[in-house]
Amino acid sequence: MGIDTERDIEANLQIGPTDQAMVRIFVEANGVEIPMDFEPDEAREIAEEIMMAAKGADALRR
Repeated sequence: MGIDTERDIEANLQIGPTDQAMVRIFVEANGVEIPMDFEPDEAREIAEEIMMAAKGADALRR
């Protein structure tokens, strides 16, 4: 199992601020809920990693 292993699982993803000034990434799949809270700086780092991954995926399409 790894990041490159394809899965046939549907999941819901929600992202938003909390009342505690954190950023929550909330994942729900197969009845399992995973709330993950991050400091704003950590959330920005995650966003940068997602953008880099998207650029890498775009490069593979060409």
